[in-house]
Amino acid sequence: MRRVTHAAPLIKVIVEGAGIRAATVDDLESIRRIYNEGIADRIATLDSDPKSSDEIAQWWSAHGGRFNVLAATVGERVIGWASLNPFSHRCAHADIADLSVYVDREHRAKGVGYALLVRLTAGAVALGFHKIVLHALDSNEHGKHLYRKAGFIEVGVFKEHGRLDGKYVDVIAMERLFP
Repeated sequence: MRRVTHAAPLIKVIVEGAGIRAATVDDLESIRRIYNEGIADRIATLDSDPKSSDEIAQWWSAHGGRFNVLAATVGERVIGWASLNPFSHRCAHADIADLSVYVDREHRAKGVGYALLVRLTAGAVALGFHKIVLHALDSNEHGKHLYRKAGFIEVGVFKEHGRLDGKYVDVIAMERLFP
């Protein structure tokens, strides 16, 4: 299989005063709010029910060490987040991370998601990951464009891989390998 690598591109964030930092436990309510927007919009996840604070706290407990979470902020307000998630419990997959990235409605298509991805992938290399994988709704053209821009390539489409609002939907698999 041919390896695809990309140099870190320049980041252009159109949101005035935006920054990226490590997320903290104090960001969980904002992370939950943004994720629940993604659920409600039906474009970014197969989850169909809003997540509770307890569910987000449980998700957070699986992060730390190599599986970090970043927050994009304007001032004190979190406007987006991205995380490296465990791909599998198998030791053979220890150097593979799964990816999540979500941006609040008001700040989408302004470079926030891309900035998060660039920072997260650079961190993944420093943490010794060999690759990052993601699964996205095949109908999410904006998301697929963002992932391609950040160096991810399509590796396949799972046909009718999940149900959303009573209809089967296709899910695309993408990955980015690191040298």
